[in-house]
This record gives sequence, C-alpha cells and structure tokens, in this order.
Amino acid sequence: MDAKINGKLQKERFNTIKEKLPRGFKTTFRSLRYRNYRLFFAGQSISLIGTWIQRIAMPWLVYDLTKSVLLLGIVGFVGQIPTFLISPFAGVLTDRWNRYHILITTQILAMIQASLLTWLVLTGSAEVWQIILLSGILGCINAFDIPARQSFVIQMVEKKEDLGNAIALNSSIVNGARLVGPSLAGILIATTGEGICFLLNALSYIFVIWSLLLMKVAPNINKGQGKAVLKEFKEGFKYTFGSIPIKYNIFLLALVSLMGMPYTVLMPVFAKEILHGGSHTFGFLIGASGLGALSGALYLASRNSVIGIVKIIPVAAIIFGTGLIMFSFSRVFILSLLLMVFIGLGMMLQMASSNTFLQTIVKDDMRGRVMSFYTMAFMGTVPFGSLLAGTSAKTIGVPNTILIGGISCIVGALIFLHKLPEIIKNIHTH
Repeated sequence: MDAKINGKLQKERFNTIKEKLPRGFKTTFRSLRYRNYRLFFAGQSISLIGTWIQRIAMPWLVYDLTKSVLLLGIVGFVGQIPTFLISPFAGVLTDRWNRYHILITTQILAMIQASLLTWLVLTGSAEVWQIILLSGILGCINAFDIPARQSFVIQMVEKKEDLGNAIALNSSIVNGARLVGPSLAGILIATTGEGICFLLNALSYIFVIWSLLLMKVAPNINKGQGKAVLKEFKEGFKYTFGSIPIKYNIFLLALVSLMGMPYTVLMPVFAKEILHGGSHTFGFLIGASGLGALSGALYLASRNSVIGIVKIIPVAAIIFGTGLIMFSFSRVFILSLLLMVFIGLGMMLQMASSNTFLQTIVKDDMRGRVMSFYTMAFMGTVPFGSLLAGTSAKTIGVPNTILIGGISCIVGALIFLHKLPEIIKNIHTH
C-alpha cells in the first residue's frame, strides 16, 4: 500500500514539474513520465560513460602494446563476432525468457569482465591474448544484452506512441556518454593509464544494476513454450526477411555497419599517424562524433510522431557516407573534428530511425527475434568490417579505407531511396 502511495506521489510531483517546463522540453523528454524508464535512463546515463571510457582505452592499449593495425582489427572482430553468431538465437530466447532478468544478468557479467581487465592492467600482467579473450567474452554477453535491451524498452513505456521518443532518448544517453566518455578516457590514459579506465567502467555498472533492481516489471508472457528453438528461429527469419520494409531496412543497416562503422577501429591510427596527435586527439575525435550523434538523437526525440521516419533513413546514410569521404582527405585537426560531428549525426539518425521504424511496425511476439536481426545487422557485421578495415588499411592505407567505406554507404542509400515507394506501400501489411 505504501509503495502504491509513494508511486502516486512521485507521479504527481513529476506531473507538477512537467507542467512548468517549456513545451519543447516536455515533448523531447516525455518518456521520462514513466517510472521504470526514468530509472533506466538514470542508471544508463552513468554506466554508459564507463562503457565508452573502456571502449576508448581498449584499442589504445592494444595499439600501444603492439603497434599493429591488424591486431586492432582482430580485437574488434573477436569482440563483435559473437553478436553475429549468437544474436539470432538470443532473440528467440529473449521472446521466451524474462527480458528484465536477462538484463540484470548481462550487466553483472559485464561488470565482472571489466573487473578482470582492471586487475590484469593494474598488475602489469596484461597480454594481447588476454585482451582478445576478454573482448570475446564481452561480445557473448552483448549478444544477449542488446536484443533484450531493445525489446525491453516497450515494457518500460506504457503508450506505444511514446516508443519512438524512448528509443531516441536512449540513443541520446548513449551518445551523451559517447561525448563525455572518450574525452575523459583521453585524459585518464595520459595521466593515470588504461587500468583506471577499466576500473571506472566496472564501478559504473553498480548504478545500472541498482536502477534495474528498483523497477517493478510485469513478467513476460511466454508464447513460445513447447516449441523448438530452431523452429522459432525459422519463424523469426521468415517474418523478418519476408517483409519488404523490414528486409531493406536491415540490409542498408548491415551495409553501413560493414563498410562505414569500422572507421572507429582506425581512429587510434588516424589520430596518431595522420593527424600526429596522442590519446587526447583520439578522445576528442570520438567525442566530436558523439556530439553529432547526440544532436541527431535529440532531434528524433523532439519529433511528435514516427510518421515519415522511414524517409530519414537513406538521407542519414548519405550524410554519414559524405562525412567519411571528406574526413578521409582531412589532415587538419579542427576540420577533422567538424567532420566527425557530421559523421556522428548521420550514423545516429540512421541507426535510431531504423530502430524506431522497426519497433513501430513489428508484432510484439516477434519483437525479440526481429531486434536480434537488427542487432546482427548493426553490430554483428562490424567485426567483419573491422577485420576488413584492418587488412585494407595495411595495404592501401587508413584514409583510402575510410574513403571506400563512405562511398559504399552512399551507394546503399541510393538503392534504398530507389526502393522507398515499395517500402512505404508495404508498411501497413504488419
């Protein structure tokens, strides 16, 4: 009874505050009226800063230890190949199991992984094979975490019309962290070393785990009980790739992730060898990309509806590809920073628009499986891109590798634009 009264009082307080806010602010942050989403938003806001600090520290540590572009590609490959291999089956289990429990488990396991990295680096016993192994372990954790997290959003937001806003806000905290985390990582690497970066990430998981434990979540309705996992996987595959809107959306996302997204793997080399900078340069470049991505996410959050969002997807891919092409020719730090803002903007607009579009049109009982294919396209193809980028950079150079990636993104976007009338025509068949 007390919990109900407290919940009612909290809602009334939030509504009172909301009435005093400007209309644009209320529109952009409207999903925060849901208690579970507020908790999720607060926990993730802190934890994701730690995640980005580790994401910057790990490739810098590998490159510092080995001076090998190829090993950078291998670490990226091993860290993300589990997403490609496991995600489709993880999506079946996400539709079967309690997504809330999956998220709590994955966050605890990720905290353990970061703690092991901390111990290895601070004791001076870190070797490249250990970093590759732990990167692979985190990839396995993420293969379950990402489909569960994407599918769980709809359980935190009661009204479906606020789903797009919730996804965009989630993207905004990811990229707010992407803006802050790399800059902090650059300073920490230069002053304290990579070990402290991994330690901060391990500690940051406490906040997201605590926020999840404070939630009140209804259990999943298990609709797949008694069915074979392989049968459910086939059903999900047929539903996903039998739909014209879903299929083309995922294909474009996969192409952009394969050819364009691996630019992040090459950033340590670009910062050091092309721009003649250090860890600060690397951190600021990734931070600038985060600023652009945050701007894109906030723009999507400010939209009142999801109508027309499918048209943003190819335009965003063109912005991303054009930014990469221009960046490949830049040799000036300030210009590179500016171009990274546009790269981040295009990347985020495409990724979040694709996510919102899919989540809006898919059936609830297929959500986990469709989002697992989304994860496979968005993150699962990146390891192949990382490996391709690492080997390509070794033969034709880092700038030319980024250039080819940008051209590929634009070609994919133009094909999507050509298919757009057919995609729009088939949206309402779900």
